[in-house]
Amino acid sequence: MPDVLHTLAAATGNAGSMSLLDYILAGREIGLVIILLSFVALGLVVAALIRLRLSRLAPPETIDELDRMLRAGEIGRAVELCNSSVHDSFLTRTFGPALVRCARSPFGFLELKSALEESGQQEVGRLQRWTDYLGLIATVAPMLGLLGTVFGILVAFDAISQTEGVPRPGELAGGISQALVTTVMGLIVAIPTTFAYTYLRNRIDDLAQDVARICEELAVHLEQAGGGSSQPPAGARPRPRPSPAEGARA
Repeated sequence: MPDVLHTLAAATGNAGSMSLLDYILAGREIGLVIILLSFVALGLVVAALIRLRLSRLAPPETIDELDRMLRAGEIGRAVELCNSSVHDSFLTRTFGPALVRCARSPFGFLELKSALEESGQQEVGRLQRWTDYLGLIATVAPMLGLLGTVFGILVAFDAISQTEGVPRPGELAGGISQALVTTVMGLIVAIPTTFAYTYLRNRIDDLAQDVARICEELAVHLEQAGGGSSQPPAGARPRPRPSPAEGARA
């Protein structure tokens, strides 16, 4: 047994001379899958950082237009603006359906508040679906690393069982390298992805609160006008809600 342990130590003794490419190749197929997941995670993080900006979720020009229309009591035009694909945003998808419900409900402004909460929660869930993929990668990456470790150990022990006497270090190096490298690769991907997942979820919550404050400021004009008694035009309807699949692609 001491001879076998000495052989294992010798097999990993040349790790310092390995290049980055050598480490990647040592991970074999499972290592390549982990690397692919790292690129997917990076792309999701970059896309989320681009999307999760207040200027995109609630464009200033849209806020100004809605403010002007609501001050003038033009609720119908405000609904049309929210339903327009040109002004599509988190703000309009939240405020538009709430305006329609407010205008059609006998409860007026009280209905607007509950409608804003419901539509806001739906839009937050739509944004969070992007981060769910990051959470999945953060969970799967270390499990793939563990799988590679098990395969690597199996390869190493298979080499020992097929060798008479003490196996040569070269016969064990492949399996041992895969066992160690895949574990490290899985953790390297999982740890920053977990940090990114947590950061983006918190950012979504913060931005949702900012948009909610903007909606409350816009809703003040309806309250001053008597709870939004003006009716939207006959053809004005709330924008259809995207399906989960469409929301994930948005």
